[in-house]
Amino acid sequence: MAKVIMTCGKICCGKSTYAARLREKNGGVILSIDDLMLILFPEGAGEMHDEYVRRTERYLLNLSLEILRGGSDVILDWGLWTREQRERIRAFYRDHDGIANEMHYLRIGEEEWQRRIRGRNGQQDPQDPTAYYVDEGLLRKVETLFQEPDEAEIDVLVEG
Repeated sequence: MAKVIMTCGKICCGKSTYAARLREKNGGVILSIDDLMLILFPEGAGEMHDEYVRRTERYLLNLSLEILRGGSDVILDWGLWTREQRERIRAFYRDHDGIANEMHYLRIGEEEWQRRIRGRNGQQDPQDPTAYYVDEGLLRKVETLFQEPDEAEIDVLVEG
């Protein structure tokens, strides 16, 4: 039976790289909110960003059901920054035939996180709309919103 792997972690912690490795190793389909947002809104979504992310999430959740019914695993390359969002996603799959799901938390130390952010930003033009440049506003948003999952939420812990 196909399952869902949900990646959880701060921006620049390695979720996309990890998701790609999972797909190489086990197969499956990666669904990324960030990738879709960058394609749909290359110039940015402005003050509608959070609303568009919610709509994109709903679309990808429904798409994931089709993929799962087709027999392929789904890897959600999402941040899942809040406890509420993680609980809501798990409930979504539980309410749809009890679809098996796993939470893979990519935990990263502060020093390594800052190093990766500097590395990403050093490779990107802050004006380039095809990638997420991590500016001070985005850093504050992560630090304000991110709720580290507790032990009961985590199925697989990946130390970064």
